[in-house]
Amino acid sequence: MSDTESTTASDNRHPRDEAVLASLGYKQEFKRAFSPWESFGIAFSIIGLLPSMASTLSFSLSNGGPVSMVWGWAVVSFFVMFIALALSELASAAPTSGGLYFWSYKYSSPRWRTLVSWLVGYCNTMGNIAGVASIIWGCAVQLMAAVSIGSGLTFTPTNAQLFGVFTALMVLDGLVASTATRILARLQGFYAALNLLLCLAIIIALPAATPKEFKNSASYALGGFSNLSNWNDGWAFILSFLAPLWTIGGFDGPIHISEEVSNARTAVPWAIVTSIGIAGVLGWAINMVLAFNMGQDTESILASPIGQPMAAIFFNSFGTKPTLAIWSVVVITQFFMGTSALVSCSRQTFAFARDGALPFSTVFYRINPYTRTPVNCVWASVFAGFLLGLLAFAGPTAVNAIFSLGVIGQYLAFSIPIACRFLGGVPWRAGPFSFGRLGLPIGIIAVVWEAFNIVVVSFPSSTDPTAQNMNYTAVVSGGWIILCLLYYFCPKYGGRYWFTGPVRNVGVDSEDAESVGGSVSVEVVDEKKEADAC
Repeated sequence: MSDTESTTASDNRHPRDEAVLASLGYKQEFKRAFSPWESFGIAFSIIGLLPSMASTLSFSLSNGGPVSMVWGWAVVSFFVMFIALALSELASAAPTSGGLYFWSYKYSSPRWRTLVSWLVGYCNTMGNIAGVASIIWGCAVQLMAAVSIGSGLTFTPTNAQLFGVFTALMVLDGLVASTATRILARLQGFYAALNLLLCLAIIIALPAATPKEFKNSASYALGGFSNLSNWNDGWAFILSFLAPLWTIGGFDGPIHISEEVSNARTAVPWAIVTSIGIAGVLGWAINMVLAFNMGQDTESILASPIGQPMAAIFFNSFGTKPTLAIWSVVVITQFFMGTSALVSCSRQTFAFARDGALPFSTVFYRINPYTRTPVNCVWASVFAGFLLGLLAFAGPTAVNAIFSLGVIGQYLAFSIPIACRFLGGVPWRAGPFSFGRLGLPIGIIAVVWEAFNIVVVSFPSSTDPTAQNMNYTAVVSGGWIILCLLYYFCPKYGGRYWFTGPVRNVGVDSEDAESVGGSVSVEVVDEKKEADAC
């Protein structure tokens, strides 16, 4: 090895992080190129606040209008923070890319830990792929909305055209997500800054540009209720939760890149909590601005030939050229959001393949020698997202199912390890980010909230559903879980015969133990010995 190569290798070593990872059973295979700011960036980029709100605004507009936009957002962002706090404690205690399924195995009772880990891993995979597909589908819709605005509202895209744009965007996102860790890390900081600036620009510019005829009074913006569904007003308000639930999602991204983050036991939990906190506050402010400056004809906004409610609001306020300029930034930001989600998804897929849980795991458990990233996992995720995108040909209801599927997959994968921590009977050793005795009530609120919303997002949009407007989320997600169980219990070839949970591929040598130093090293190594003994 040359002196230059030796220096580079030394610069990329983070002994404390490597030793903590080794104590969990894994060798360091990625470069730790993500700073705390960039780990925050991947979470905030996946949330992609304004583009995500644009993709899901129709859910809150049709199920309550201003009240759902403003107060529904406040309710959801408040309770989602409990999920973030509970996951952050787990991420601090055991930072690994496998995250959710690893914790499920670690804290479950020995009798059930393998099956529980299997289910959580596959639910997490399902949620991540659905998230990628829904993000990039939203980007395709936004891009075609820009074409519609530019055509003077004479162009309306077909499903086939949307799918073609979706496929092209998937491939482009895959190319970006296949680059080196250092490049991806730098991009996350840029993505986060762009997201923040875009949100602040809209909060300032929209009230200044909106004509008087689209201005709303405080009584309407804060108390107006426009229920376009045939559910009663109370349940319609609850159904509007899908908009903020999907928007403030994907915040497990820092967990899945934790093997690429410096000082992961602290940086990862703080990235999760701060991204949710900032998204909650900024998102509420944006909803307030929209409610005050969108007029009162929600039906015309939803029926606009632009095909995108937020773009229609911007068009009414800014006019054609300014809207196109702003919307181009929204589309670019949504594209970057897809890149970040694909990076997170590929790392979780890599970790699950590393532990031998996926078909063709030996193919997916590979690091590209040039980029030092799991390129095979990136393109496997692209292909799976492409297949899921085919549901769009079944109509708008199927598209909504993709959005809901991301929420259900995530919430199942989030709630189980949180519950296992308290119910599995395994001793808990906190990391540096901990709430002590408050961890239990935080965990209870998080799990109850997740269970409630799994039911909510499975409800149809109408009280008398037909084959065309039925919510197929429960069918798709339930079918996925059934297939996972069949695969696990399949005679002779099922996962129960060969899947053993997380597979240790490294030990903690004396050099690593000394580099950690003090109580952290002893605590983590002892914890691993206890887990192995079980």
